[in-house]
Amino acid sequence: DRPRIAFSTDSYVVDPIFFPGGDIGRLAVHGTVNDLSTGGGRPLYLSIGFIIEGGLPIDEFTKIVGSIKDAADEAGVAIVTGDTKVVNRGKGDKLFINSSGVATIEHEFNIHGHNLKKNDAIIVTGTLADHGMTILAARAELSFESELVSDTAPLNHLVADIVSRFGGAIHAMRDPTRGGVAATLNEMAQGSGCSLELLEETIPVASAVRGACEILGLDPLYVANEGKMLIVVDRSEADEILKVIRTSKYGENAAIIGFVSDDSAGRVSLKTGLGTKRIIDMPVGEQLPRIC
Repeated sequence: DRPRIAFSTDSYVVDPIFFPGGDIGRLAVHGTVNDLSTGGGRPLYLSIGFIIEGGLPIDEFTKIVGSIKDAADEAGVAIVTGDTKVVNRGKGDKLFINSSGVATIEHEFNIHGHNLKKNDAIIVTGTLADHGMTILAARAELSFESELVSDTAPLNHLVADIVSRFGGAIHAMRDPTRGGVAATLNEMAQGSGCSLELLEETIPVASAVRGACEILGLDPLYVANEGKMLIVVDRSEADEILKVIRTSKYGENAAIIGFVSDDSAGRVSLKTGLGTKRIIDMPVGEQLPRIC
């Protein structure tokens, strides 16, 4: 039998190209690896295309190429091809990267963003909004009492572990990048025809990120992540799956943040610490442009 193949491509235009916790090269590898992993795929090969603005210092480009190699080595993928183009100074913004990848899907489980079932549990693999708030702080040269650090990370090993152990108990996976958890869960709710209820008190947010969001008037649910996965699982297996995720380097702060309800309205709501509920709408526009 022919193996099933997954293919993904994305372009990265983050500003600034270097930030606490990573750079545009590391981000490009992780982003494509994580996209391929959302269906339980095993990423194998990547291509990298560079659009370089004339005048980019060679030492900066060399550092980014080194980051790409290190990120690919950690994820266990091979960079098999690539391309470089240079545009005139003023016609770009330092560096843009396109990353494409191929993965094999070596299981028969239905892991799809629309495959939610009533009473499923919703797990997030760690704290929210780390990447988006780090980019915003670096771009605006904001300083906070605690340093913000991007969460960019490869999640393919974590995903492979739980798929091999729990298989059909995993119903859906998505990486909540642009638009954050709010956008991703709204897409899943609308696509599946199910409603989702989040529990505010269980949603993990680092104290530094929470403080920065409060100062700037941002909701962590709407801020981008680059090293987190939303995983919707059979409720009866949720606690055991959570324990396994927490043994991973990139899942130590994982938490069950909500459940799929029996309401078929296709919406997302949040139960607050006061016991009230509010609707989590799909974001309108992009809060923070050029973050990935």
